[in-house]
Amino acid sequence: MRLGAPGFPGKGRSFLPLDLLTPVAMARADAASSVPVGSLMLAAGRAVARAAMRRVRPCRTLVLAGPGNNGGDGYVAARLLAEAGWPVAVAALAPPRPGGPAEEAALRWRGPVVPLRPEEAARAGLVVDALLGAAPARPLPEAAVAALRAAGGPVLAVDVPSGLDGGTGQPVGEVVGAALTVTFARLKPGHLLMPGRLLCGDLHLADIGLPEEALAAARAGEEARSFRNAPGLWQLPGQDPAGHKYRRGHLVVAGGAMPGAARLAAAAARRAGAGLVTLAATAPEAAAAFRAGEPGAIVAGPPVEPLLEDPKRGTWVIGPGLAPDEMTRGMLRGAVAAGRVVVADAGALGAFAGEPEGLRGVAALTPHEGEFARLFGPVGPDRLAAARCAAARLGAVLVLKGPDTVVAAPDGRAAVNHNAPPSLATAGTGDVLAGILGGLLAGGMPPFEAACAAVWLQGEAAPEGPGVVAEDVVAGIPDALRKAADRESVRGPLGKAGSIG
Repeated sequence: MRLGAPGFPGKGRSFLPLDLLTPVAMARADAASSVPVGSLMLAAGRAVARAAMRRVRPCRTLVLAGPGNNGGDGYVAARLLAEAGWPVAVAALAPPRPGGPAEEAALRWRGPVVPLRPEEAARAGLVVDALLGAAPARPLPEAAVAALRAAGGPVLAVDVPSGLDGGTGQPVGEVVGAALTVTFARLKPGHLLMPGRLLCGDLHLADIGLPEEALAAARAGEEARSFRNAPGLWQLPGQDPAGHKYRRGHLVVAGGAMPGAARLAAAAARRAGAGLVTLAATAPEAAAAFRAGEPGAIVAGPPVEPLLEDPKRGTWVIGPGLAPDEMTRGMLRGAVAAGRVVVADAGALGAFAGEPEGLRGVAALTPHEGEFARLFGPVGPDRLAAARCAAARLGAVLVLKGPDTVVAAPDGRAAVNHNAPPSLATAGTGDVLAGILGGLLAGGMPPFEAACAAVWLQGEAAPEGPGVVAEDVVAGIPDALRKAADRESVRGPLGKAGSIG
């Protein structure tokens, strides 16, 4: 299957494995495998050659080969393309390490070897980047960067574009983006995290015969599990034929100075499946605005505090449209003390800037990068590590929003989302996300699974292209729910290869 635009995997369907493995874990899997590294290299090179033949017509091809196993994959691909009649040359960054499978692959290459120069790359209709693996220790040499910049045709990267850290998605030095990246056995976090996702272009995962036992051993050695966020990682609550609104949960959305934000959250929660939604007004003006809105929401308050006495109102979304003030702080602390399931967003996050411990007891918090920095300090280059650390610190699920939203649980699990279109970068979509999450929590989903589902549903509900507003995302939630249910029902055993969607 093909992806959408480079860097935006789109909304297609695939049965790719959901688990992500770091470069360290993949090296551990190779070491634990009963399959010789040379055989894995042959399969990897074959996958690269096949991807090239699917992508472009036969043309002058230059394979840039490094000294390690990544370069060995490149030598294999060069030989197989040449055997298929393609005009292929190899330019080596350095000789293969002696005595290893890469040296054996290089010795089997009988075609031309040319200098690693920009003019050689400029003459090629396809350049294969097999220079560095997914854990670069230092930046790519300038001569290699210059050659990649000068490529006369598309660049196909082996595993990752050279210089990209497969664990974090961050470049080590300058990284020249690829039109297509072919990786093996499992995706890595850096394939989905920004800017790695953009630099990888279209992304294809190939099965090279790495045994499942070796992959399981590699996963067992990881301190924390990472996942690609998609149906199958979570399951939506089923619709009970004998159910009623009270069984689907009663959600309270508190709103005040900006009542539109709370209205968006409430509308999203109702679409996401909450049985009842109360808009709790913190001021008379907010109550008036709420009553002028959709008729399906219940309006109560001010004051809000008496609503906490009703145990049926078990889930609260606090923050959309609220000022980051003492009233918001008190409301959140009161909801936590009353044992309510709380989603903290927007104004509730701002109210505890610099003192995140005040949020302890919430089920989930949903900061964007700026809000995260005001709570915990700068995110830094490793979004997964930052989100995990913050989630463990508060004992809550943390949703670090962005084009590569990360959902982290206190126990170390983390998921990277990849279906969010650029159209979500508009006011109010964060309120919609908080509402979806609140609605799923009200329906009984565990916090980590509910947060992952909410993020995916928001991405799937958002129309693509210009002119999208938050209300359009709310309208798309029912269709997104149907898509999630369809993907769950036809998923079957997770496959081993394909292009992500």
